[in-house]
Amino acid sequence: MSIRYVESKKLFQIETAHSMYQMKINEIGILLHTYYGEKLGNMDMSYQIPSVERGFSGNPYEISTHHEVSLDLLPQEYTSSGVGDHRISSIDAISNNGSRSIDFRYKCHKLLSSKYSIEGLPYVRAHKDDVCTLEIILIDEIIGLEIKLLYGVFESKDIITRTVELTNIGKTTIILEKVDSICIDFLNTNYDLIHFQGRHCMERQFEQNTLNHDIQTISSKRGMSSHQNNPYVILTELATTEDIGNCYGFMLMYSGNHKTEIEVDQTNNTRLVMGINDDYFRWELEPNSVFHAPETILTFSNLGLNKLSQNFHNIIRENICPIQFQNIQRPILINNWEATYFDFDYTKIIKLAKQALEVGVNMFVLDDGWFGNRNNDNAGLGDWIANESKLPGGLTKLSKDLKAIGMNFGLWFEPEMINENSELYKSHPEWVLQDPSRKPVISRNQMVLDLSNIDVQNYIFKSIDKILEGSEIAYIKWDFNRSLSNVYSNALPNSKQGEVSHKFICGTYSLLERLNSKYPNTLIEGCAGGGGRFDAGMLYYCPQIWCSDNTDPIARLKIQKGTSYGYPVSTMGSHVSAAPNHQTGRDVSLKTRGIVAMSGTFGYELDFDKLTDIDKSEITKQIENFKKYYWIIQKGTYFRLTNNKENSFYEAWEFVSKDKTKILLNMVVTNIKANSEIPRIKLKGLEKHLIYHIEGTKEKFTGAALMYAGYVFSLNIEDYQSFQILLVLEK
Repeated sequence: MSIRYVESKKLFQIETAHSMYQMKINEIGILLHTYYGEKLGNMDMSYQIPSVERGFSGNPYEISTHHEVSLDLLPQEYTSSGVGDHRISSIDAISNNGSRSIDFRYKCHKLLSSKYSIEGLPYVRAHKDDVCTLEIILIDEIIGLEIKLLYGVFESKDIITRTVELTNIGKTTIILEKVDSICIDFLNTNYDLIHFQGRHCMERQFEQNTLNHDIQTISSKRGMSSHQNNPYVILTELATTEDIGNCYGFMLMYSGNHKTEIEVDQTNNTRLVMGINDDYFRWELEPNSVFHAPETILTFSNLGLNKLSQNFHNIIRENICPIQFQNIQRPILINNWEATYFDFDYTKIIKLAKQALEVGVNMFVLDDGWFGNRNNDNAGLGDWIANESKLPGGLTKLSKDLKAIGMNFGLWFEPEMINENSELYKSHPEWVLQDPSRKPVISRNQMVLDLSNIDVQNYIFKSIDKILEGSEIAYIKWDFNRSLSNVYSNALPNSKQGEVSHKFICGTYSLLERLNSKYPNTLIEGCAGGGGRFDAGMLYYCPQIWCSDNTDPIARLKIQKGTSYGYPVSTMGSHVSAAPNHQTGRDVSLKTRGIVAMSGTFGYELDFDKLTDIDKSEITKQIENFKKYYWIIQKGTYFRLTNNKENSFYEAWEFVSKDKTKILLNMVVTNIKANSEIPRIKLKGLEKHLIYHIEGTKEKFTGAALMYAGYVFSLNIEDYQSFQILLVLEK
């Protein structure tokens, strides 16, 4: 088993294929974190914790004469609060007498031969993996609070998952004001923090900063994981690159308000805590009740950032995304949005579908505007009934007619939203998240439904269920086009308003779970104004997420590259759209647009009436190539070939098939230069002694030459030129 407990040393040791994680119970029952990193054998790493007295760092009462022992200095596995540790804490709570002190001590533990699950929340599935669980229980007997620390170990995949469960074993209600899913302390090491900031249409931009003596916070309180700060961070040692050095990844499997805090303390130790954002959070934990925190996913790499990313890619593809979509080719779709916006009818839709079918597209997705009185974004959200003045015979007729010509049908929804100008709002204004004493904040002319309310959940489910039962729909695009504000539920008492944000996202999860259970073969693509809810929590229900509303391929290179640090290409919704681009006005060749979009789920958003015969021929070729390369792209090992620190004038990336017999090399010039230097791109993941040839040519290279000297590209004088090359292993 990959988990050991050494009773004589009170030591817990978790091992994966290439990492070791260690904890120890000290003499007064504090659970210490002693190590996480490369395997070190059976060494008790607590020797690294020095006994040093420091001023203004108090001592637990039972060993108060031991001035060198202080919670303010000890590396802890999950912190107490208000009892001497003045660094960031992983929990804040108020007991019945108003006290905010919590003092957790070790109670017991179990080793289990299977993976735990989490009630009402997404988690990493075990599937066929050999997974075991460590369960450690800490307790504060005075206030009657018990915490269960859970560790799931995916040994062969180098993944450890963590979560906590809080149980009120007392007789009075405890108010939780902060519950983090993970706390981890690193001893006296200098780190860089990598996180992924952004905004709408420019999500998950790579940013790297050296940690200083302060508290760095990465968070969202927008009611979603957000365009601005993804719930995924990396700590790296300072010399780490894509292929060299130690780095640690931490991903929160949650789609709502989140917060990661990293503090470098007075002795240069680094603490990271991650979980639900404590802003707007207040939970009444009644006697005998349990609070389940979201899961976090951890991995360590001593081979740089590419290997760290690949660990996350494997676990997300194989253990988070719905299993039924892992081994089937997903549809190549045409979405009508940029072709028609709200201005469409049955005739336009059928015409566009037939045009797309001719070039090889196999799914038509009808976007916003098909329901209620929805002719613009001012009305109709919540009224999920087809507008038969646009679509005579409704969705039933449209889906059957599309099926008859050989085209599958997909449909856009925005289930969590409502317009004031809707029949639903007229009937149930109390179903909106809204402070009853204030006028609401309006965004995109819409408000947010109260998904913490089971009646609202049931209405949405019944509305979607009725449509799915009556039509042949193979795909749902699930959108979410504004942040939460006025977060107040009319269905909850005043004392529980701090629970609404978390209950809202749990309501969304519950809806998705119900739909997945009844319609397991209907593919749901997540979306939130593009990539505003691109996280592991949503991927548990949706095997792909629309990566960004920005479809400009040059902007997309950075968005998709940033996304790749944590998430696999198979989850990235990516389409070829019009040129000039509707978001940036940039004009990029159809070839380049295709190569960029192929590093995703692939599809189109185009008005075929504006395409030439040459364009249509190019699209046919792109689709043929995508089908040919499908499994290399979707399941191959992904490598970033250009370093963010180099500020290169091109981006390059590579896919290596699992058996290493095929390599797909991609390159796009982002800034053409006069009298340019020659790009020499060093490939990765090849067998150095074997021979590879470029398909369609007579060129041959050893793996060593390609990896250590590089492949040379000859550039033309051309904006945003691109290359896609397949290398095949010589037999």
